[in-house]
Amino acid sequence: MSDTEPQWRHICEVCGVEEILTPGDAFNLGWDYPPRMGQFGVVGPRCCPNCPNVRTVWWALAIDGYTEDMLTEAQRATVRRIAGEPQSVAVLSE
Repeated sequence: MSDTEPQWRHICEVCGVEEILTPGDAFNLGWDYPPRMGQFGVVGPRCCPNCPNVRTVWWALAIDGYTEDMLTEAQRATVRRIAGEPQSVAVLSE
C-alpha cells in the first residue's frame, strides 16, 4: 500500500465483492475503478478483476441501449453511488 495515495472502497457492481484499496493497488490487481480507470462521478465499469464488463450498468446503458426505466434496482443503486463519488466510496475513519 502507498502511504501517499488515499484508500477508497472498491465495490464490484457485478458480484458485490468489496475491498479497501489505493487506486494504484486496485489498478495493479485489475480493478476497473476510478481514478486510474475512468473518472469519479461518470458512469463506467466498476468491477473486480474476476467479473466481466458486459454485466455492468455502463454496458447496459452504452452498449445494450438501456434507458433508466429499464435498469434493475441494483443498477439504479450503482448509478446513485457513482453520482455521489468520490464521497460515496470514501473510507471513513472511525
